[in-house]
Amino acid sequence: MEHDSAANDVHKMLSESGYSEKAIKYFQDKENIGILDKANQITDLTGPCGDTMKISLSIDGETINDARIQVLGCPGAVASGCALVNIARGKTIEEAAHIDLDALYEELEKLPEKKIHCARLAIRTLQKALEEYQGKNGRAVKAEGN
Repeated sequence: MEHDSAANDVHKMLSESGYSEKAIKYFQDKENIGILDKANQITDLTGPCGDTMKISLSIDGETINDARIQVLGCPGAVASGCALVNIARGKTIEEAAHIDLDALYEELEKLPEKKIHCARLAIRTLQKALEEYQGKNGRAVKAEGN
């Protein structure tokens, strides 16, 4: 019962701060948090605010079969990272390299304006992982600038 009350309090604070229901659900469920045991690529990146993301990708051929993310950061960073993994999963490397802020915002529906850097960090982390993976495999991928 106490856990439900705390979860409701967090939900209320996030909602009042400008997070959409979908972004709050990503933060609270944390369904894409973790590391893949058989990842082809693991990459981490720390943003200017100090939040850190580590993404692990399982890539078969040109397709991202699975992905997980670890996040040391605020609710905006957790929601952005978890949403980005959902978007990237099942895409080709080329398609995933072109995921941009608009696509992530469409998935999240709404973040507070001051949390836009969290969404950018998630995108940059994925782009860095794809570039490193391609570099190790002798191919080049050009990601969108965000």
